[in-house]
Amino acid sequence: MADKSAKSNSHEGATAGEISALEEAFRKFAVHGDTRATGKEMHGKNWSKLCKDCNIIDGKNVTTTDVDIVFSKIKGKSVRTITFEQFKEALQELSKKRFKGKSDEEALQEMYKLIEGKGPGLTGVTKTVASPTVSRLTDTSKFTGSHKERFDASGKGKGRAGREDLVDNSGYVSGYKHAGTYDHKVQGNKLIEAKGFDSLFTVAAKLESNSISENGFPMIPGEPVPKV
Repeated sequence: MADKSAKSNSHEGATAGEISALEEAFRKFAVHGDTRATGKEMHGKNWSKLCKDCNIIDGKNVTTTDVDIVFSKIKGKSVRTITFEQFKEALQELSKKRFKGKSDEEALQEMYKLIEGKGPGLTGVTKTVASPTVSRLTDTSKFTGSHKERFDASGKGKGRAGREDLVDNSGYVSGYKHAGTYDHKVQGNKLIEAKGFDSLFTVAAKLESNSISENGFPMIPGEPVPKV
């Protein structure tokens, strides 16, 4: 009798600051698939997964229907989860069906053994297998030629900039290209115009000086200079 009590206590919990193997398994399944879960409460889908992965459901004595019925019975009416204490109550209910012919205490201990040290399985999840061929084709540091120019030093793709020589088409309107060159062109044209005006003034000055005779009379082409 004392031996049974010792076994029961080992499954019920550990010393302060520690958790039993049963509670550790409970927490692993409780947080499975839910990043917001704390591990203190378990949803119905996680409960069902635990029963499947730990072979509590054998398809004969315990079915998925039995698991769902027990969960609904143990949890509160207004909640959708069960605590660790309620979890143990649910196991006690199922142990009577799973291990028929054994005493209640023995059946419960056998139920605990199915769960302790277990965690969520990866059933239905495809594992990736690394191969030399895949590694060679996906290692950007080994790319050469134009393919190498499509990635930066960290292996991140450059997008269109890595495939084409892009021209700066930004401007004030949709049809204007090569922004920043307008001022340069305008200043160049003004310089040419300024030089042109200087030339015109020079020619005009020369014409004006040549059109006046020494006597102060205007010179008319083809006519003699008036004498005073």
